[in-house]
Amino acid sequence: MMLPMVSLGLPESIIASACSRVGQRVLHVDQRNYYGGNWASFTFSGLQTWIEDNKREDVTEEVAACTEHIGDNEKCIVLTNRNKTIQNVEVFSYSGSEDADVEESGSLHMATATVTTDPATPDPVPEAPSQEPSLTDGSKADSPLEQEEGNEPESNEGDEHDVATEDDGAPSDTGCTVSTEMTTEPSPPLSAQQDSPQPVTYSLIVKEGRRFNIDLVSKFLYSRGMLIGLLIKSNVSRYTEFKNITRILTHHDGNIEQVPCSRADVFASKQLSMVEKRMLMKFLTFCAEYEQHSEEYQDYKESTFSEFLNFKKLTPSLHHFVLYSIAMASTTTNTMDGLKATQHFLRCLGCYGNSPFLFPLYGLGELPQCFCRMSAVFGGIYCLHHSLRCLIVDRDSNQCKAVIDSKGKRISCSSVIVEDSYLSADVAANVCYKQISRAILITDRSVLKSESDQQISVLTVPPETEGQNAIFVTELCSSTMTCMKNTYLVHLTCPSIKTTAKEDLESVVQELFTLSTESTTDPDTEVPEKPRVFWALYFNMRDSSGVERESYVGLPDNMHVCSGPDPNFGNDHAVRQAENIFSKLFPTEEFCPPAPNPEDIIYDTECATQDAGESGTATEPKEETSPESEEVSEASAEEQEAK
Repeated sequence: MMLPMVSLGLPESIIASACSRVGQRVLHVDQRNYYGGNWASFTFSGLQTWIEDNKREDVTEEVAACTEHIGDNEKCIVLTNRNKTIQNVEVFSYSGSEDADVEESGSLHMATATVTTDPATPDPVPEAPSQEPSLTDGSKADSPLEQEEGNEPESNEGDEHDVATEDDGAPSDTGCTVSTEMTTEPSPPLSAQQDSPQPVTYSLIVKEGRRFNIDLVSKFLYSRGMLIGLLIKSNVSRYTEFKNITRILTHHDGNIEQVPCSRADVFASKQLSMVEKRMLMKFLTFCAEYEQHSEEYQDYKESTFSEFLNFKKLTPSLHHFVLYSIAMASTTTNTMDGLKATQHFLRCLGCYGNSPFLFPLYGLGELPQCFCRMSAVFGGIYCLHHSLRCLIVDRDSNQCKAVIDSKGKRISCSSVIVEDSYLSADVAANVCYKQISRAILITDRSVLKSESDQQISVLTVPPETEGQNAIFVTELCSSTMTCMKNTYLVHLTCPSIKTTAKEDLESVVQELFTLSTESTTDPDTEVPEKPRVFWALYFNMRDSSGVERESYVGLPDNMHVCSGPDPNFGNDHAVRQAENIFSKLFPTEEFCPPAPNPEDIIYDTECATQDAGESGTATEPKEETSPESEEVSEASAEEQEAK
């Protein structure tokens, strides 16, 4: 019997990979025509199509005609065919006279820009970078807190974690690798070097839209997080590539500053005094082994982490760095959660470079596809643009016996896994969903100028008022294969507070970026020019990560529900959810056991022939050759070589 899964999001893809790996038959379907669901990545033109699909008004859904497939003592649960997880989509383009061929007016304005292309047209596959030593679990890496001053590792700008990626759905034969050399592009011809670079405009972005891979979610991977561990354990890591995050930034006192994390960063920092450097190192050393010093936080277990930092007498600058950029917490986070987050951050430092975070090349949408490839290798069946209409449930046992697909075919199943976006309003009548506010920008320069234009940065903007959540800003350069050269792709994320994402994030966008074509540099004060925004997208995404299964009404016992993306910075929730569902399905099976590497498989033809003979399989006898025929064969070969 099949194990149907609806939606190709990250949790469902992990479960599909794990089930196929242990020999289960998996049918993975999605009404969308792309992999990843709400975890997907799009080219610029593909994102325009996604925007138009989500801006359409809801239409009356066609009730599934499943009555003819329902037997005695069976009932039907109808699944929805409209994705209502995306709301309040707003698109703005900021352009001047150079974009007259795309925009109606040559003057500055904001307008909705829609560019659609044929979705059937395949995207070009960029050439994968060269591969170097293997990616391991980093268990032998020294902690940055234990390194001696002056013996720090070299700068990791451009550090690359390369794992071969193939876009045709077939697995790569290469292993997961890590490159510690800066990625360099081949030098253009001399004539091209002499020509001035073409200025970036909105029309050029549209023209070069396939160079973009724009994520619907914004996350980084902790180098010792659950997802990286799972990728390494299962050998799925050989299907993708990674780069180190080069900078951790924060918005402090109206300025953007780089956060010192490792020992080298602390002692090289110019914004900290010598006293603050020693104070920060002492506190980070304590957090790395806080369990052994319980007497220091015993009285603050019920307090907030911010109050504990005040107790440790950290200066306002250190308090800000630790709370928002190292622990990535809020003023309401309790002390124990803050200490665990800080410890986790420190343990991830030095694993694959002088940064705790990794980012997959070509975008986060690669991750669901990697697990789908593993599932397909072990027999998983995939159907895009193909949905399930309803579930057939036995009334006595409350078990889902079969599913009805969009073609009206009944498929028997042992269990079914569904993303919550496919559940009808009747099933989710008692559920109150939260929202995530998202913004995606295409800019012309980095928020913090540096010697290299290939920085990958994460920026934390503290909340304006007490009790609110910080806004996480991720800035990706062209070396991540997510945007074209001379542009940056910026993601802003926070839990929704106001009605729309634009209301939540617009103030930060206006503070960090310029929405005008005119220069913002003041020649008198020499204020650095802020990055210019060419294009901006705002939308709200449903947050169902905190919804328990019991909140849904009338689900069969063998039906499992996966949530969409959560607002947290890492991917632990998705991995933990997949592992929990798999353990319920197959309690005695190992979760995502290692897949054999193709180069490790030994094909023994003699044993295969012997086994075939013992099993009664007919084999063709070898034709005996006489010495004369052998001589003729050799002579023929010599004649062919002479020709």
